[in-house]
Amino acid sequence: MTSPAERYAESKRRAARLAEFPALDDFMLDVGFDLDDFQRSACESLERGSGVLVCAPTGAGKTVVGEFAVHLALRAGQNGVGERKCFYTTPIKALSNQKFHDLVERYGPEKVGLLTGDNVINGDAPVVVMTTEVLRNMLYSSSPALSGLAYVVMDEVHYLADRFRGAVWEEVIIHLPESVTLVSLSATVSNYEEFADWLVTVRGHTEVVVSEHRPVPLWQHMLVGRRMFDLFHDADAARKHDVHPELLRYTREMMRRLELTDRAHGPGYRGGRSRRWQPPPRAEVVDRLERAGLLPAILFIFSRAGCDAAVQQCLSAGLRLTDPDERAEIRRIAEARVAGIPREDLTVLGYWEWLDGLERGVAAHHAGMLPAFKEAVEQCFVQGLVKAVFATETLALGINMPARCVVLERLVKFNGEAHVDLTPGEYTQLTGRAGRRGIDVEGHAVVLWSPEVDPRHVAGLASTRTYPLRSSFRPSYNMAVNLVGTVGAESSRELLESSFAQFQADRSVVGLARQVQRNQETIEAYGQDAACHHGDFDEYFAIRVSINERERALSRQGASQRRAAAVSSLERLRVGDVIRVPQGRRAGLAVVLEAVNGGFGEPRPLVLTQDRWAGRVSPADFPGEVEVLHRLRVPKHFNHRSPAARRDLAAQVSATGLDRHGEGRRSRRGGNGEDPEIALLKVQMRQHPCHACAEREEHARWAERRHRLQRDTEALRDKVAGRTGSLARTFDQVCAVLTGRGYLSPAGDVTEAGRMLGRIWSEADLLVAECLRQGLWEGLAPEELAAAVSMVLYESRREGDDRATVPKGPITAAVDACTKLWGEIAADEADHGLTLTREPDPGFVWPMYRWARGEPLAQVLASSNHYDADMPAGDFVRWARQVLDLLGQVKEAPAASTGVRDAARKAINAVNRGVLAYQAEL
Repeated sequence: MTSPAERYAESKRRAARLAEFPALDDFMLDVGFDLDDFQRSACESLERGSGVLVCAPTGAGKTVVGEFAVHLALRAGQNGVGERKCFYTTPIKALSNQKFHDLVERYGPEKVGLLTGDNVINGDAPVVVMTTEVLRNMLYSSSPALSGLAYVVMDEVHYLADRFRGAVWEEVIIHLPESVTLVSLSATVSNYEEFADWLVTVRGHTEVVVSEHRPVPLWQHMLVGRRMFDLFHDADAARKHDVHPELLRYTREMMRRLELTDRAHGPGYRGGRSRRWQPPPRAEVVDRLERAGLLPAILFIFSRAGCDAAVQQCLSAGLRLTDPDERAEIRRIAEARVAGIPREDLTVLGYWEWLDGLERGVAAHHAGMLPAFKEAVEQCFVQGLVKAVFATETLALGINMPARCVVLERLVKFNGEAHVDLTPGEYTQLTGRAGRRGIDVEGHAVVLWSPEVDPRHVAGLASTRTYPLRSSFRPSYNMAVNLVGTVGAESSRELLESSFAQFQADRSVVGLARQVQRNQETIEAYGQDAACHHGDFDEYFAIRVSINERERALSRQGASQRRAAAVSSLERLRVGDVIRVPQGRRAGLAVVLEAVNGGFGEPRPLVLTQDRWAGRVSPADFPGEVEVLHRLRVPKHFNHRSPAARRDLAAQVSATGLDRHGEGRRSRRGGNGEDPEIALLKVQMRQHPCHACAEREEHARWAERRHRLQRDTEALRDKVAGRTGSLARTFDQVCAVLTGRGYLSPAGDVTEAGRMLGRIWSEADLLVAECLRQGLWEGLAPEELAAAVSMVLYESRREGDDRATVPKGPITAAVDACTKLWGEIAADEADHGLTLTREPDPGFVWPMYRWARGEPLAQVLASSNHYDADMPAGDFVRWARQVLDLLGQVKEAPAASTGVRDAARKAINAVNRGVLAYQAEL
C-alpha cells in the first residue's frame, strides 16, 4: 500500500499534468484504457505543439496518437478558435475505409468524411480520412479544402515502397504548409534516427517516440512433422539466437532418417529436397493448431493458387471448425456482402464453393479474389467466425486483421523475378500479426520444418532487428510540371534536394568518400608489391590489359553481328515456315503462325512448337541466323488458342521428320587468322624486359589486384559525383523531355499541355497525355476506348511468352499507334538517360473490350491472355477499376476532343456494371 505522503505526491503530479495537458486529460475520458508510456509521450508532444514521429511494432497502438490529433482539431473548433481541420491519411483504400468507420463510430457521421477516389463522403467535414495520393493531388492543385488544415496524420507513413506510388508520402511531407502539424506513424525501422533527422530538416521541430515493446508477447515455434517445438528455450536464449537443444536434436535425427531412406531407395534428391519427405497436409496443420488452442490463425502461403488449393485440401479432408450458430452468422455476412452482385455472376465467381469453405471456418485471402469475397473473409475473421485463413503476404500489409497464431509454410517467396529468402523485416511484418491486443495473453509464430529449413536460420530471422527505411522517391513527368507550375523550376530543384531520397544519398556520400581514401592507400601498397627490378611493370601490365580488352571487344562485336543476323532473318520469316528454336525451354521445331508486321521494336513472330506451345519468339532465342527448314500450310483462320487446333498442327510439324535435322553440325568460323592488333600487342609483350622476370606472375597478381581496385575506386568516385545533386539532375532530364514535347516552354514555364499533364495521375502519365494530344483515341467507340486505355495501365503478373491479340478494327490501329508512340517516348528518354515509361501491355484489351460491350462475366474472365487459364475475378476488378479511374481523367482532360470525352463518359457507364458497380458497404 502507498503511504498518505506518496498518494499526496501522486495527486499533485496528476494535477500538474492536467494543468499542462488538459486536452489529453479530456481525450482520456473517451479512450477507456490507460495509455502506454510511448502513447502518452507522443500525445503530450502534440499538445505542446510539436510534430511527432511514432515508431512502434504492429499492434502496439500507434493509431491512438493519430486519434488524439483528431481530438485536438475538433476541440479547437469547439473552443471557438475557428475551424481546425485534421486530415487522416492512409496508403491504401481498405485502411482508409476501416479508419473512417472507427472515427464515425467515435465522433459521429457529421464530423467525419472520406475521400479515396472511389468514394466521396462528407468531404467538407472537419475530419477527413483519405488516401495519401488524394492529399498529394490536393496540395498540387492548391485545393480550397486545405484552408484551416491544422493536423495531418500519416498512418503507415512510408508503407508504399513501390516504384510509382513510393514517392507520394515524401511529396506530401515536402509540400505541406509549415503551419500544419504532422503526425507520422511508422512501424519500427532500424534507421529511424535518419528518418527523424530528415523530418526535422523539412518540417522543423519533430519529437521522435520509439517503442520496441510488443504489447502481446510473441512465442516462436517450429512444427516438425506432427511435433511442435519452441524455437528458443527462454528469453535469454532468444537474445543470443540459441536454438532450443531439443529442436536441434530432433531435426538432425529427422535428416539422418531421410538420408538413410534415400540411400535405401536410390538417388532421390530433386533440387536438394528428399523425395521421401512430405510436409504435413494443411488440414493436419490446422487440426494441430486447433488442438493446441492456437486458432484463429493466418497461414501465409506465397502463392494465390497455393492459398486456394489449401482451402480445397481442408474441405476434402472434411475439416469443420464452426458450430451451427457461427455458420448461420457467416452466411448472413456473406449474403450481405454479395447482395449487389447479379445472381447469375455468383456461380461464375465460384461463390457456392467459397461459401462452403467460409461456413466451415476456412478461407483464402489474396489479391486475385473478388473484393466482396475478401471483405467478407476479413469481417468474419475479425469477429472470430473464420478460424483459419490461407493468405499471401499482402494481408500482412493491409487492414487490421490480427490472429492468435501465424504460420509460415516456407521462408522463400517469389518477388516477381526470382525466388528469394524472406528478410528479417518481412519475417517480423508477417509474424507481427500474431497476438490480439486485449484478447490474447500471447501470440504465436510457427514455421513449418522441411529439410531445406535450418532452425538456426529461423532463429536469426526471428531475432534480427535491422530493417531500414529506403526512399524510392524520384521525379516523374506529372510531378515535374506540378512543381514547376507551383513554385518555378529553381525552387523545384531545391524542394527535390530536400527529399528523404537526396538526404540519404548525401549522407552515403560521406561513407563513400572515406572508402575512396582507404582504397587509394591500398593501391599505393599494391604498387610497391608489383614493382619489378627488370623494368616498368605498370607498362608491361598495361600491354596485357590491352590484349584482354581487345579480345573482349572482338567477342562483343561477334555477338552483335550474330544478333543482327537473327533480327534480319526473323523479319524475313513468312507464315508456314518451319524453323528450329535452338535453345531455351521451347527448343525444337516450330512453325510460324504470324509473321512480323514491320511494327516498332524487335521482331517477335508467333510460332507453334512441336510440343504444342504457341507463343512469340525473339532474337534472344537464337544464337545467329534463323534457317527455314521446311514449309507447311497453316489454315487461314488458325486459332492458336484452341488446344485441338494446336495439337493437329503440331503433329504436322513433328511429321516433317526434321526433328534430328542438323545434328552433328559444326559451327563455322570465318578463317583462323589472329587479329593483327592482338598479334602486335603480343610481340610487344614478349619483347618487354619484365616478360623475362622469374617472378613475373607474382608481380602480375599484385598488379591485377591494383588494377581492379583502381577500377572500383573510379566507380566509387563516379558514384560520389552522381549522388550529389542526383535528383536535381534527374529533374533537369525530365524537364528536357517535357520541353522537347511542348509541356514546358523554352523559358521553363508550364504550357497548356503541361497543365493537362499535371492532372493525369498515372504511371504512364506522359504516354496518356501524348495519346490525347495526338488524337490516338479519336473516333473510338466507348468499348474500344475502354480497351485502348487499358494497355497503358495493365501489367501482366508474369512474363508472357505470347503477345496478346486484339479485336479487329479501329482498336488494332489504336493499339499499334500507342506502342509506336511509346517507342518514340522511350527513345527520347534514352537520349536523356531516363527510363520512366513502361512499355504498354495489351493483355487486358480483350477482357476490357468484351466487358464494356456488355458480355457476361464468364466469357470476359475466360478471354484473358493466358491461353486456357481464366483471369482471377479479383484481378479483373482491380484492373477494370483502374481503367474507370483513367477514363474519368480522360473525360475531364482539356486536350481531349469533345468526341473522346463523350466516349469516355459512355465507357464509364458501360464498364461500371455488375461486379464493378459493387461498392463496399460504408
